[in-house]
Amino acid sequence: MAVAGFYRRALPSPPAIEFASPEGKQLFTEALEGGTMNSFFKLISYYQTQSEPAYCGLASLAMVLNALAIDPGRTWKGPWRWFDDSMLDCCEPLVKIKEKGITFGKVACLAHCNAAKVETFRTNEITVDGFRRFVVSCNSSEDCYIISSYHRGAFKQTGSGHFSPIGGYHAGKDMVLILDVARFKYPPHWVPLELLWEAMNTIDKATGHHRGFMILSKLDKASSILYTLSCRHKGWSSVANYLSADVPHLLKSEDVKDVEEVLSVVFKSPPADLREFINWIAEVRRQDDGGIILSEEEKGRLSIKVFFMASQYTLFF
Repeated sequence: MAVAGFYRRALPSPPAIEFASPEGKQLFTEALEGGTMNSFFKLISYYQTQSEPAYCGLASLAMVLNALAIDPGRTWKGPWRWFDDSMLDCCEPLVKIKEKGITFGKVACLAHCNAAKVETFRTNEITVDGFRRFVVSCNSSEDCYIISSYHRGAFKQTGSGHFSPIGGYHAGKDMVLILDVARFKYPPHWVPLELLWEAMNTIDKATGHHRGFMILSKLDKASSILYTLSCRHKGWSSVANYLSADVPHLLKSEDVKDVEEVLSVVFKSPPADLREFINWIAEVRRQDDGGIILSEEEKGRLSIKVFFMASQYTLFF
């Protein structure tokens, strides 16, 4: 009796070479000897399958955040603090991502608001040689990881826009290892770097912008308190709207000369429910940490953090 649905897809080869194939294993061995597989081991330790068909960006980010050993500052299951794609909702509601997917800018926003250092490069901002240099550099160390945003069509694969981390590089063949987070569909595979560049050098119809890649690393010094905000609270939209609509108007009408004056304008007339929103975030944080008490200074930093994260929400997209 036929069962509805799909069980995997055949990986089009060429251009891809399956990681577990004899040729894929040989590429791995040679790349390992060449010193450009260092990012592979931590990524493979935290390799996960996206839990929803549209969660490729979230799963890629969760893998990298765990590989960077960043403490999420909140629990996942029971007492365990751990990044999972179902927790990454501070820049876009999960229900919306589940329905429509996520854009390049919003993945970068999520990386930032979860305490990672992130550098973004769209293909119209850098050359393929520049991309190759970053691939070599990150895969020669354990200090940074690359998430690629690309169109599957370049590899003759089904589907369209997709995110996955890069897990290694073979210098002799000029190939990269894509750790595809849609493991129910395609296994990890090697592809020519220049073909991946072509796949990234496409336009995302949702935004009208080029795709590209981002480099994630750990901040040199972690904040003394980590706050990860959620879009689920009703106050989030008013804060975001205030920053996207009201603040630009206020800044145009004021003669601001430095950061202090900008902050003065921003906090001159904040949304009425901002205090409730901050108290809610603090309460979530208190529950996750088992009774943390915020000082007045910390509450002030949280207030600024709320506005900063909301501004990232409005400015990234």
